[in-house]
Amino acid sequence: MHNIRGWLKFDKSNRLNKMIEQRLKELGIELPQAPGPVGNYVSVKRSGSLVVTSGQLPWVGGKLLCVGRLGEDVSVEQGYQAARQCAINAIAQLKFAMEGDLDQIGEMVRVEGYIHCGSGFRGHPDVLDGASDLLYEVFGDAGEHARMALGIHEMPLNSPVQLAVWAAVK
Repeated sequence: MHNIRGWLKFDKSNRLNKMIEQRLKELGIELPQAPGPVGNYVSVKRSGSLVVTSGQLPWVGGKLLCVGRLGEDVSVEQGYQAARQCAINAIAQLKFAMEGDLDQIGEMVRVEGYIHCGSGFRGHPDVLDGASDLLYEVFGDAGEHARMALGIHEMPLNSPVQLAVWAAVK
């Protein structure tokens, strides 16, 4: 669908200060304030050299980008854009955890994607590519990650996608 792997290469060992912020600017992405939790948990947690976000929903300006189930109410392209927005919100969480310095992130480790879908929907990989593509666009080779995609019948707030990101700190 949206294959961007291979065209963007960064030298992980020789990053310039504020490289990630510059890349976001080049892509026209303005990070929102890190969204707060909707329950009794933290939105991002650092333990040693690992930073893990809680499930990120596709919040834009205080509301969800779209709602409903993939394969019923939401198209694969809308799901792709929702996953992309979840990844933007996850990057905002990582920035918060790194006290504003995204260049402390060494690499992405894992993306967990939960797809709110109707019976018979099988386009999970295409939807989650919205998040994966964005991480490659922003972090280059350091955006490479393992990934898990699960289809679920119900989702908090009727969100079409929820994403958790694991990242390693330099």
